Amino acid sequence: MLTVSGISKSFGGRTLFEDVSFQVNREDRIGLVGPNGAGKTTLFSLLLKNDEPDDGIISMERGVTLGFLPQESAPIADETVLELATAVSPEITAIRRVLEKQAAGQHDEHNHEDIGAMQARFDELGGYKLEASAKKILNGLSFRESDFNRPAKEMSGGWVMRAHLARLLVQEPDFLMLDEPTNHLDLEALLWFQDYLKTYPGAILMISHDREFLNQLVTSIFEIRQSRIFRYRANYDEFLVQRAAAEEQQLAAYKNQQKEIGRLQEFADRFRAKASKASQAQSKLKQIERMDKIEAPESENKHVSFTFPQPQRSGQKVVKLEDIHHAYGNHVVYTGIDFEAERGERTVLVGPNGAGKSTLLKILAGALAPTAGTRTLGHNAKAGYYSQYRVEMLQPQRSVLDEALDTPQRITEQSVRTLLGSFLFRGDDVFKKVSVLSGGEKSRLALVKLLLDPPNFLLMDEPTTHLDMPSIDALIGALQQFQGALVFISHDVYFIRAIASQVVHVKLGRIHRYPGGYDYYLEKTKPVSERAGLTAGSDPSGNGATRPQASRPPEISRKEQKRLEAEKRQSRSKEQRAQHQIVREYEKEIQELEKRQATLAAELEQPESYAGGRAQQINRELMEVVDDLAAKTAQWEAAATKLAEMETNEASAAAG
Repeated sequence: MLTVSGISKSFGGRTLFEDVSFQVNREDRIGLVGPNGAGKTTLFSLLLKNDEPDDGIISMERGVTLGFLPQESAPIADETVLELATAVSPEITAIRRVLEKQAAGQHDEHNHEDIGAMQARFDELGGYKLEASAKKILNGLSFRESDFNRPAKEMSGGWVMRAHLARLLVQEPDFLMLDEPTNHLDLEALLWFQDYLKTYPGAILMISHDREFLNQLVTSIFEIRQSRIFRYRANYDEFLVQRAAAEEQQLAAYKNQQKEIGRLQEFADRFRAKASKASQAQSKLKQIERMDKIEAPESENKHVSFTFPQPQRSGQKVVKLEDIHHAYGNHVVYTGIDFEAERGERTVLVGPNGAGKSTLLKILAGALAPTAGTRTLGHNAKAGYYSQYRVEMLQPQRSVLDEALDTPQRITEQSVRTLLGSFLFRGDDVFKKVSVLSGGEKSRLALVKLLLDPPNFLLMDEPTTHLDMPSIDALIGALQQFQGALVFISHDVYFIRAIASQVVHVKLGRIHRYPGGYDYYLEKTKPVSERAGLTAGSDPSGNGATRPQASRPPEISRKEQKRLEAEKRQSRSKEQRAQHQIVREYEKEIQELEKRQATLAAELEQPESYAGGRAQQINRELMEVVDDLAAKTAQWEAAATKLAEMETNEASAAAG
């Protein structure tokens, strides 16, 4: 369907693609990944013919239709939402407008024969079926019927992007290209869209930083790396495993080749001045030149070197809500709920859209006063609320760097620039004025400022929106260091699994606490998928009914709480013992490798080892032992660090 042959593309002396070739076939499901700046957007531009490659050919089969959803700023005129969703071609749009005018009694230059021909053509193009299809898709993307005839330009940018997405799905092109399609979708719309794409009849090429979305949909990954595109027959998680294995093989081959080059170069350097050996020395140099050089694998800088400033320690109880009632006009959200958060807890709020998760988060943050009930902050507790509206706190005349440096925390400029880099502000980007940043860039800058001066009670609403995967990893690393209390909402399963220590399910104004991580919650609720668990509406008890919270005692009795705390202590103790065993195993293996290294080194010192080529065999084995020892030592360091963290956390929990 699409063939890319030997394309190259450079910008400003930087090569993005060099001799790249690949194919996209009908029904392919491909995820395009790579760090920011690798060339994902440029590749889309080339495929869309908005730009031309410096070399090579891009060809599409005759008659193939192509549809593209940009990440931001799709064009819009005066059409309604429904008109936008059904504008699948200029011809259909033009005919529909004439027919609508005719039906409304607005006479124009067209005669009855013209109108009849137009009606026949409109029917031939499937125009009369478009509206029903568009309404079904708009409903799936969370539009209400009352939105269908609203002018699209009256709606927010996110809803306009949804309408453009609906138009693409109605059009159903043979080749669908999507750039971050989930950015503007709420969780239920995302789930609907995900299921819809599973049966999509055409090929799909998408850029996405949503791991779960990629895992659910793609069967191939195109990774842009070292100016090439590497194809993996895998979803995203499988791709990570395959790439790690490939990088390990590449590194081993690179090291072996470098050793061989070093050996040849050493011979040439030693004997090039001797007349009797000069020709052999020159031969070795030519041998090096003829080698197909293996490049060292690029390290991804997965772990950002940044020390997260810790907030002032609060009391054990950070916040307490008692008998909270809240309503928006006649719409009642909560009737008498209680909620507590403690220092060190990392709680994710899950549940269907409209259940009240964001309302609960705002009440906890103090950003919204409840209709009735009390909110009490604990000793030394300071709440900080991260939402899209935090961008209003930024100073537009400042540069990105100056805005980030404006923090009461004592922190070096280098540390600030490191953190900015991990959130996609790299190089000269830090000198941009805040006023020229996009909405996503402002959100990322607000997040950086929050991390540089964190409160001890942090509340976050969809913090991973507008972040790429390395930035999400950087945020995870920062929040895993965070010693305060965290309550958050997210539809990123990877992020939730890495952060949450407990889950609170919200539905119909009631809450139910699951005192464990996300996997524990999934085990108890058994949703159809990991993502669906975030919108699960089933009764936590499994009996089909939920007691009103206003009439029931606190969520967990004191006896039950003690039992759960004992279970958690036993679980932590078990994990700690297992980690001790892992560390001991590594230490044992390291000792054996060190002994073997000493034995081989001693053998090399013996003259008889150099008879019959034995020295070369010993040297190869010694190098393998050295490599194994380095790898095993790194594993031991990681395991020992994790054990130390577990012991520290256990001591903190005991101190209470």
